[in-house]
Amino acid sequence: MLSVGGILQKERIIQGLTLLDIEKKIKVREKYLLAIEENNWDFFSSKIYITGIIKNYSKVLGLDDRKILAFFRRDYEKKDDVRFKEKISQRYLTPETKQVLRTGFIFLVLFFIVYFGYQLLLYFSPPKLTILSPKTNNLTRENNVKILGKTDKDAMIVISGQRIYQNKDGQFEYDFPLHEGVNKLTIELTGANGKKTTVEKLFTKKSPK
Repeated sequence: MLSVGGILQKERIIQGLTLLDIEKKIKVREKYLLAIEENNWDFFSSKIYITGIIKNYSKVLGLDDRKILAFFRRDYEKKDDVRFKEKISQRYLTPETKQVLRTGFIFLVLFFIVYFGYQLLLYFSPPKLTILSPKTNNLTRENNVKILGKTDKDAMIVISGQRIYQNKDGQFEYDFPLHEGVNKLTIELTGANGKKTTVEKLFTKKSPK
């Protein structure tokens, strides 16, 4: 996109003129002319001053100053629009609002730290086992007992060398045969991370009197 500074600089170079040459012709110091060519409007304190320099600069190069000033007004209005939006934004961001945003951001960061820390802890921890049934270890007449347990849904379960599969909620069942006296049940769990858990449960079958 053509800019005021770009047009003036290009024409000056075509005519073989330096900024010092332009300075001598229109009596404007070189640093101000350079700011014009770089479209650095912040360098000036007044829009009227910029307009006067551009008008004289255009005339000395033989350019139509009205067209050049039209380019300038377009660029300058864009700059004013950006400034206006920044002021509006800063006006609504009061110190209290900024403090609330900072506090919210800190809490958000802490939440993610705690969440991901918890997820890492779960990932590196061995699977857990909960025996839902039976509730007692002392049995009398049963020849076998149905073991109902729950563990991680991705864990591998092995009981007495037999692979047991859980449902989507992580629950599983196993019929454990009993003989009189103490019966030891060993449940081996292997999590998706390779960590293992071994749980031993004792069930006592007493002879009926």
